[in-house]
Amino acid sequence: MLTGLVRSGKRASELLRLFEPVPQLLKNVRYDGGAPLEQDSVKQAIAEAERELGGNGRLVIRPSGTEPVIRVMAEGDDAAQVELLVDRICDAVRAAS
Repeated sequence: MLTGLVRSGKRASELLRLFEPVPQLLKNVRYDGGAPLEQDSVKQAIAEAERELGGNGRLVIRPSGTEPVIRVMAEGDDAAQVELLVDRICDAVRAAS
């Protein structure tokens, strides 16, 4: 493997790149108690975001284990879409708390 790297004349970061990074965004939403992730409006916002991603990205939405914060993360091929989806979910969490 190392011999092939030297022969290629390329940098290791070029030759060994195993994946292309995609746009990712994480935002934290503070809430005033309760369980905003159990609200139908928040569940609907998450389901709509998943449909819009259509298998070309992922969502991770979870409560913090140490503070009253919901962590909303999305990644996908389109940075503008990722930001829009995260903002929509954050808005839904704010409205539900």
